Amino acid sequence: MNQATRGSRPSHRFCVAPMMDWTDRWCRRFHRLLTRRALLYTEMLHANAVVHGDREHLLGFDPAERPLAVQLGGSDPAVLAEAARICADLGYDEINLNVGCPSDRVQSGAFGACLMATPKTVAACVGAMARAVPVPVTVKHRIGIDDQDSEADLHRFVREVEDAGCHSFVVHARKAWLQGLSPAENREVPPLDYPRVYRLKQEFPMLEIVVNGGIDGPEQGLPHLAHVDGVMVGRAAYHRPFELACVDRLYYGDSRDPTIVEVVDGLVALAEEMRGRGFPLARLTRHVLGLFHGAPGARQWRRILTEEARDRDAGPELIARAAMPCLGDGHTAGESAGG
Repeated sequence: MNQATRGSRPSHRFCVAPMMDWTDRWCRRFHRLLTRRALLYTEMLHANAVVHGDREHLLGFDPAERPLAVQLGGSDPAVLAEAARICADLGYDEINLNVGCPSDRVQSGAFGACLMATPKTVAACVGAMARAVPVPVTVKHRIGIDDQDSEADLHRFVREVEDAGCHSFVVHARKAWLQGLSPAENREVPPLDYPRVYRLKQEFPMLEIVVNGGIDGPEQGLPHLAHVDGVMVGRAAYHRPFELACVDRLYYGDSRDPTIVEVVDGLVALAEEMRGRGFPLARLTRHVLGLFHGAPGARQWRRILTEEARDRDAGPELIARAAMPCLGDGHTAGESAGG
C-alpha cells in the first residue's frame, strides 16, 4: 500500500518526472513496484483535452499509483481551473502546471516554457486553479528562457506566482532556448546551474523548492537535499528503473528495498490483471525493458519482450519466461502464471 491519504500534501522529497510518451498509467504501476513513496507524475496533458476529451483514457489511474500528481499544460485560467477541478475530483493528489517545456508545438499553443516571459499570466492561471481545488497547485519551470535569465528575473517570477497561491516549485536547473534548440537539445545543451536553484531556496526559505535536471539516479540526488527540499529524476528512472528500488530506504528511512524477484512477481501479477481487463501486454512491457539494465540476461529479457509481447495472446507467462535468464536457477518468479 502507498502512503497517500486524501487531502494530505504529497511529499516532494523524491519525484519521478512527468515524461511525454513514457509516464503513462502502466509505467506508473510498474514504478510503484519499486517505490511506494516517491511522488509520481502523469505525462503532460493539455487542459483543453482534459475538459473536452476522453477522461478515462487520459486520466484513468489505479489508487495503487498514489501519491500521484497530474501535470497540465495551458494558459487560459478558466480552462485550467476547470481541468484542475476535474483532476482533483478524480483523486489526484496535486495539480502541476508545466512552465518548462520548450517544444515548438507547445510554444505555438502559448504554454510551457514561453510562459516564463509573462509571470502575470502564470500567476493568473495558478490563482484560478488554487481557488478551484482543495489539493496543492505547483509549478514546474526553468531557471530562465532566452535572454530573460538573470537571477532577478527568476526571483521575480517565483515571487509573483507565490503570491497567487503556489508554494511548491520544481525547478529544472537549465535555462531554455526557445529558438534554435530542439526539446532534446534543451535537456542537454544549456549548462546546469544547481547553485542558482540553491540560492532560490535561500531567497524563499518558506517555499518548497525541488531541483530537477541532470540528476542521474536516486543516489546522485541525495547531496542536493542539503540545499533544497526534494529532487526530481527523469530519464535515469525510466532507463534504469531498478535503481528506484532504493528510494524508500534512502529518502524515507524504510528498512529494506524490494528485491528483483519481488518486482518480477509484481509484474506477473500486473500482467494477469491487464489480461483480465483486456489491455494488451505491450502497453506494460515497453516500460520495463530496462529493468535488468547491466545485468546478465538483460539482452534476452529485452529481446523476448520486444519480439513477443506484441502477440495479442501474450500474458504473464511471457514476463516470467523472459526473466528466467536474469534470475537464474532456484527462483520462483512467475510460478503462479505457470512460468
